Amino acid sequence: MAKARITVIGAGLMGHGLAQVFALGGHDVAIYDSFAASLDTVKDRIAANLRDLGDDPGAVARVRPSADLADSLRDADYVVEAVSEDLPLKQKLFGEIEKHVRPDTILASNTSVIPITDIMRGLRHRDRALGTHWWNPPFLIPLVEVIGTEWTSPQAIDWTIDLHRAAGKTPVHVKKDVPGFVGNRLQHALWREAVALVEHGICDAETVDTVIKAAFGRRLAVLGPLENADLVGTDLTLAIHKTVLPAIESRPGPSPYLEKLVADGKLGFKSGEGFRAWTPEQQAALRSQVLQHLKRARDNDAAG
Repeated sequence: MAKARITVIGAGLMGHGLAQVFALGGHDVAIYDSFAASLDTVKDRIAANLRDLGDDPGAVARVRPSADLADSLRDADYVVEAVSEDLPLKQKLFGEIEKHVRPDTILASNTSVIPITDIMRGLRHRDRALGTHWWNPPFLIPLVEVIGTEWTSPQAIDWTIDLHRAAGKTPVHVKKDVPGFVGNRLQHALWREAVALVEHGICDAETVDTVIKAAFGRRLAVLGPLENADLVGTDLTLAIHKTVLPAIESRPGPSPYLEKLVADGKLGFKSGEGFRAWTPEQQAALRSQVLQHLKRARDNDAAG
C-alpha cells in the first residue's frame, strides 16, 4: 500500500501505540494531544517500545507530535481518534476535525463499545466515517475491528482494511454497528457469567480464572468457539445448550455484586483489591506475565 499521511488524535495509552504501528509500517504520522505532558513524552514512549520489541528504532522519526489540532490534520489522508470513552467529547472532536480535513479524508474512532453511528451522525460527509477498534496493547495484539455505519462507503471500508493489513494488523469487517462490536460482546458475555459464578457462591474468583486458563483458554488461540462447535458437532452443541443455557446468567444489567465492589472502593489494581486482593508485587508480576505471553505470540506469528 502507498504511504499515507496519518493523524492520531490522543497520545495516551492507545494513541501512542497506534502511531507506533503506523510509523513502523512506513507512514508519516502526526499525533495531537491537548495535554502537554502526554505529547512531550510520546516519542520517548514509542522509542522505548521499539527497543523493547526489537523493532526498527528509526520508525520514531516518522512521528511528529503537534499541540495544534489544525496543524496535525493538514493534508491528512486518514485520521483516527483515540481519546477517552466519552460520547459528547468524541462528537465535539469530530465536528472540529471535519473543519480541517479534505472531504475524502477517512475519519475513524477507536472506541471500544460506543456505536460509531452515535459518534459520527453530526458530520457533513458521513460516508467516510467509520470505527477501528484496536486492542491493548495495540502494538502486540493483531486484531482491528473495522466497523461501518449505514452511511459508510464500501470504498472507505476497503481502504481502511488494506491500510491496517499492510501495517501488519489482522483487520475484520464488522457489518452492523452494535454496542461492543464483536470482540467486546463476546468478552463481556464471558465476564458476566464469571461474575455470576462468584456472586452466587459457586466458586471463588481464583477458581474462575484457573478454570478458564487451564481448560478452554488453552485452545482459544487456535480454536474459536464456532470452529469448536463444528469440531464436536452441532448436534452435541445443541444438546448441551438445551441443558446449560437456561441456567446461565441472563440479566440485562450489571451484576449487583460488581456494583457493590465499585461502591465499596474495591477497584482492582487501582485500589489493591477487586474480586481478589493484589499486592504491588503481584500486580507487577501479572502485568509482566501478560506482556511476555503477548510478545511470544507475536514472535511466533512472525516466525510461522
